[in-house]
Amino acid sequence: MDSTGDDGPRFCVLGPVGVAVGEQLHSIGGPGLRGLLAILLLEPNQVVPIERIVDLLWDHEPPVTARTIVQGYVSRTRRWLSTLDPTTSIETTGAGYQLVIDESRIDVSMARRLLAGARGRAPEVRSAMLAKAQTLWRGPELSDIGDRVRAPELAELRLAVIEARIDADLELGRHDDVIGELAALVDTHPFREHLVGQLVLALYRSGRRAGALEIYQRFAQRAAGELGLDPGPGLRELHSRVLRDDERLLTPRADPVVSPRVGVLNPAQLPAPPSGFAGRESELAWLDGVRGAGVAVLAGPAGIGKSALALLWGSQVAREFVHGQLYVSLRGFDPRHPPLDAADVLTRFLLALGVAAVDIPPEVAERSALFRSLLADRRVLVLLDDARDSEQVRPLLPGAGRSLVLVTSRRRLDGLVADGARLRVVDTLPADAAVQLIEHAAGPPVDGAERAQRARLARLCGFLPLALRIAGARLAVSPQWTVGDLVAELSDERTRLGALDVEDANTSVRAALDVTVRRLDEPHAATLRALGAFPGQWVSPYAVAALCGTDVGRARARLRVLAGSFLVSELDRDVYGMHDLVRLFARELAGSGVESLRAVAGHYLYAADVCRRHLRAVDDEIAPDVSPCPDIPDRDAALGWYDREWPNLLAVATACADAGLHREVWQLARVAGDYRRVRSRRDDWEWLLDLGLTSARACGDRRGQVLLHLSRCVLLTRFGAEHETMADADAAVTIGADLADPKLSAMAHNTRASAWYGQKRFPEALDGYRQALSLARVAGYRLGEANLHNNIAQVHLNLGAPKEALEPQRMAVELYREVGDLGFVGLALANLAELEHELGLLADSAANAREAVALAEVNGMELTEAFAREVLARTLRDSGDIPAARTELMIAIERYRQAQSPAADAARASLASLPPPT
Repeated sequence: MDSTGDDGPRFCVLGPVGVAVGEQLHSIGGPGLRGLLAILLLEPNQVVPIERIVDLLWDHEPPVTARTIVQGYVSRTRRWLSTLDPTTSIETTGAGYQLVIDESRIDVSMARRLLAGARGRAPEVRSAMLAKAQTLWRGPELSDIGDRVRAPELAELRLAVIEARIDADLELGRHDDVIGELAALVDTHPFREHLVGQLVLALYRSGRRAGALEIYQRFAQRAAGELGLDPGPGLRELHSRVLRDDERLLTPRADPVVSPRVGVLNPAQLPAPPSGFAGRESELAWLDGVRGAGVAVLAGPAGIGKSALALLWGSQVAREFVHGQLYVSLRGFDPRHPPLDAADVLTRFLLALGVAAVDIPPEVAERSALFRSLLADRRVLVLLDDARDSEQVRPLLPGAGRSLVLVTSRRRLDGLVADGARLRVVDTLPADAAVQLIEHAAGPPVDGAERAQRARLARLCGFLPLALRIAGARLAVSPQWTVGDLVAELSDERTRLGALDVEDANTSVRAALDVTVRRLDEPHAATLRALGAFPGQWVSPYAVAALCGTDVGRARARLRVLAGSFLVSELDRDVYGMHDLVRLFARELAGSGVESLRAVAGHYLYAADVCRRHLRAVDDEIAPDVSPCPDIPDRDAALGWYDREWPNLLAVATACADAGLHREVWQLARVAGDYRRVRSRRDDWEWLLDLGLTSARACGDRRGQVLLHLSRCVLLTRFGAEHETMADADAAVTIGADLADPKLSAMAHNTRASAWYGQKRFPEALDGYRQALSLARVAGYRLGEANLHNNIAQVHLNLGAPKEALEPQRMAVELYREVGDLGFVGLALANLAELEHELGLLADSAANAREAVALAEVNGMELTEAFAREVLARTLRDSGDIPAARTELMIAIERYRQAQSPAADAARASLASLPPPT
C-alpha cells in the first residue's frame, strides 16, 4: 500500500486548515492567515503571485493595505511553520510566494495518490486504500476560513474516493453494508449518476428489487423535471438488467443456513415510537448507515432522547429485519429496580424466539451460545435500551451475521466500541426542533411574541428533550400559566430545576440526574460535587486537581469517567464543560463550597502569575501558593492560556468577591492585569481592577491597595486618559510612604510623575522621576531604575534637550537588557531611535529602530512595533529612501489599527506628506 506521509506533520485542507501532529490539529491565527496557508497548500512548490493571493483573500475587493497585510501574514506563517516543521518553508520568489514542502505530507496529495494507486488492485486492497483516503477528511473542505478560498475540486475528489471505495465494496459482496451510506449520498447529490447506479445495484443484490426500481424512477423523473435530461446510457442499461432479473448482476452468495430448531417465531417486541418527535435528522441518517454494523451504540446524558430516537428508527426500518425485532429495557439507570441480569434477558429472548422453557440451558454461557445460533442465519433487530455498562451487554450480542444490536446508554460503553461497535453520541436538539417539541405538547403559539418567548424557554431548558417535554406539559395542563410565567421561573437558577419537576418525580430532570450520579463511586461523585463549586463555564484537569486536592493525572482520569457518563463533556483537549442543568444540579450537591473556591482561586492565581512572567519582567511579588499548573514554556503559551482562561478567571474573581475571599480577589486583579497590558481592552480590565481595589480595602491590605492604584494608572494611561491618573497616583504615594517600603514608594512616585508628564508639567515630572530613581536604587529595584531612566529621557526630549536625553535612554536600554525584559528593551530602543533621529544620527537610529521592530514582532507588542516602524520611516525618509519609508508607514498604520490606537491618524498624515511614488 502506498505511503501516506504518516511519519511527520500532516498539512490539512480536507477539513479545518492547519497542521496535524499526531492526533492534534494546530491552527494558525484568524481566517486570513489560514486562508493564506490554504492557498499555498493547494499549489505546493509553485510560485503564487501576490496579486492572486490578494484577490482570493478579499474576493477582488482588497483594502488599500492588502499587499502589506499579506506580507505580514507570510511573516507570521513562516514563524509558525518553523515551530512545527523546520523542513517546510515559504520562499519569496519574484512577485509571489512559494511553499517549499514535501507534497506527500499534504492530505489532499495523499488522497489523490491513494486514489490513483488503488486503480487495478484487488478489491480488498482497493477498499482498504480508499477507506484510508476517506479518513483524511476531518470535515468539510477548508471549513474554517469562511468563503475566502474556494476549491470545488476538493469536494469532487472526496466523491471520487467514496465512489471508488463503494465500487470495491460491491465487488466484495458488501452491498448490505453500503445501502445506508449510499442512500444518504444520493439524497445529498441527487444528480450524480454513478452513486444512483451503485444504490440501485446494492438494493437489487440485497433482494430489494422494488426499491432499486423506485430509486431509478425517482432519479429519472427528477432529472427530466429539473434538468430536462434522461438518465445516461450506463444507468439505463443497469435499469434494463434489473427489470429482466439479469442474474449476472448478483454476486455469488452462499445459500442461507436454515435453523435446525422448530417453532422459531418472528417476534415484534418494539414498543410504539414516541409522538411529537422533532429534529434528529443526522442521527437518523447515521442509524440508516449502520444497518450492517453488527453492534451500534446511542449514548448520551439523561433526558437526551436516546430511547425515543432508537424506537422511532426501529419502527421505520422494522420491515427490513424480516425475522423480527427483540426489545428489552436493561434498567441500567432505573431508580426503582436493579439492572437486569444477562441471564434473565437471554431467557426472555429465547422464549420470544420460540424455544420451549424446558429447553433453555441453565448456564448463562450456554444460553448465550444458543441465542447466537438462532440468530446466525437470521436478520433481527435487537434493541437493548438503558444499558448500565459493556459487561451487561456482551452476553446478549449475536455472532457474525445479518442482525443488528442497537444499544442505548448513559455511558459511552467504550468497551463495546473497542470491540468494534459503532458509537453515536446524542447531543441536545437544534433550537428550531426544540421549539417544535414544546409546540407538540402546548399547541402552536398565538403570535410572534409568544413564539419568541418559547424560543427563550427552549434555551433555558438547555435544548434537553426531557426538559422541553416537561415545559410543554406544564403549559398544556396549566392554561393559567403563560409562557412568560414559566420563562420567569426558569430564569432564576435557584428555582430552575424545581420548575422542571412534574407530579411523577421519576421523570423530572433532577431525578434523572440523581440516578446517574448514584451509579458513580465516591471519588467521582465527590469530583462532580466539587465541580458544582466551580464558577466558570468549562474546567481543566489542573483546576479540578486544585478543587479536589489531588494530582493532575487522577483529576484527568476522574473527568474522563464523568465524561463517559455524560455528566461532563470534553469540548477540546483537557477542556471539559457541563450542560447548564447538570451544572445547576452539581451546584445543589456542592453546598457553599468556600474552601473549594479558595483552592481554585489559588490555582488561577499561581497559573496567571507563571504566565505573566513570560509577558513582562515582574516588579511585584504576589507569592501565590504553588498549585497544579500546565506547562507554560514561552510567551505564546502564556498568551494562549490567558486567552482561553480569561472568562473563567473573571468568574472566579466574581465568585470570590461574593464569598468574601477578598485577599484572593485583589491578588487575581493585580496579577491578571498584566495580560490586559498586552491584549488591551478597557471594559473588563477596569472592572477587574475596581473589584480588586474594593477587595483590598475590604480586607485592609494596604500593599494591595498601592498595587491596585498603580494598575489603574497603567490602565488609564494605556487608553489615553493620563489626566485621570493623578488621584490614584497620589493615593499610592501616600500609602507607600506610610508603609515605609522604598520599592513601593519608588513605583508610586514614578506613577505620579508620569501623571504630571501626561499633563505636560515637565519640570515637576523630572523632579518626581529623580526622587523615584533614588528610592529604586535604595531598594535595589533594577527594573524600576530602567523604567525611570527611560522616563527621564522622555522628559528631556519634551523639554527640547535631546542631548541630555541620550545618556539616560541608553542606560534604560542597558538595564532592560540586564533584567531580561525584551518587550521593554524594544520600547526603549524605539525611544532611543527617536532621539537619535532628532540628533541626526540616522544610521544609529535606523539600526535601533529595526531591532525594536524585531523584538516587538517576537513579543506580539503591536503598539511598540507601530511606533518603531514610524520612527524608522522618518529615518528612511530623511536618508532619501522614500519607497521604504512608505512601506514602513503602511505597516505602522495597520499595527496601530489592530491595537485600536488613535496614533494611526498621525501616521496616515505622515504617509500623505511623502512625495508621491514615481
